[in-house]
Amino acid sequence: MATSLRKPVVLHIGDPVKWNTDLYAQFSQDFTVIRPSTEERKRGEFMKALKEKRWGDFHAIFRPFWNTGGEMGRWDSELVPLIPKTCKVFASAGAGYDWADVDILAARGIIYCNSAAASSESVADFTLFLILSTFRNLRWCTTAPYTSPSSFQDCHTNAAVLSHNPRNHTLGIIGLGNVGFEIARKAYAAFHMKIVYYDVVRKAPAQEAEIAASFAPTLEELLSRSDCVVLATPASPDGKKVITKESLGKMKKGSRFVNIARGSLVDEEAVADAVEDGTLVGVGLDVHENEPRVSERLKGLRQVMLTAHNAGGTLDTHIGFEELSMRNIDAVLKGKGALTPVNMHMIASAVPKQNL
Repeated sequence: MATSLRKPVVLHIGDPVKWNTDLYAQFSQDFTVIRPSTEERKRGEFMKALKEKRWGDFHAIFRPFWNTGGEMGRWDSELVPLIPKTCKVFASAGAGYDWADVDILAARGIIYCNSAAASSESVADFTLFLILSTFRNLRWCTTAPYTSPSSFQDCHTNAAVLSHNPRNHTLGIIGLGNVGFEIARKAYAAFHMKIVYYDVVRKAPAQEAEIAASFAPTLEELLSRSDCVVLATPASPDGKKVITKESLGKMKKGSRFVNIARGSLVDEEAVADAVEDGTLVGVGLDVHENEPRVSERLKGLRQVMLTAHNAGGTLDTHIGFEELSMRNIDAVLKGKGALTPVNMHMIASAVPKQNL
């Protein structure tokens, strides 16, 4: 396939842009955009096309939607080495990136950019609902009216003594990135909760002061201090779970847990055990270990609010995903810094491996 030699080439995987059409028109003027067909995006054909250099020596990969453009499957040690060495950046919709080995992309010299910043507001709003659910028994309160008059009366009579206001309770956040910080900011402002967080990198004093946050140097300390724990960290590159039988054992009796990160980070059987033994009195899960299948045990527990991976699901988020993905590519290909790089810290140490 012939491509322009004068403009950088962008491989657009997935559906056409839907909302940021003016920006895309400019994007298409600045770069030569190639969009493989759905058939070409299936893993076998996609790998064949890369080996054949069907799309030439492209300079960027653009995936504006999280629900299309993933037909080739995981970007791993089998697929990444087939990307031409001219490629500098891979910008994608979505906050998570467990479908791409960002360390292998870094070894190839490719900056991976996610779009978490575009979903921070939506995810944080939804997380407040789940936090409130764990304190106010909203699973019970919202389903009882649909069941029977006796269920309504049971909830009306008995839920109050098992419910609490979030105010002055300690909210522990695992991962204070863009999303985690926005959750903390909203919970501090709306619920007047005390904020404690654990992260591999401590925030600047000014950021901590904005939400009156204290830093827990270990995960164990955060768990032991918190009345409600929110998991807001990216997927673990080594596949390890963060919330396990052991970590749940570090939590206070009668505490609460919310997951808006990745279901793979949580042992759901251990969570169900913790609800049944009273360690957890409230749970809110938007993401699940085996999506789209949901734990049957958790479904049966009225202390557990389950949602269908909806936290970031707003039109505002979709529009932001499109825009941020294009702006990341535009910045990198024009010699500026990436706006939301995930693996930049890995690039320098990976340079000697670029013959991967």
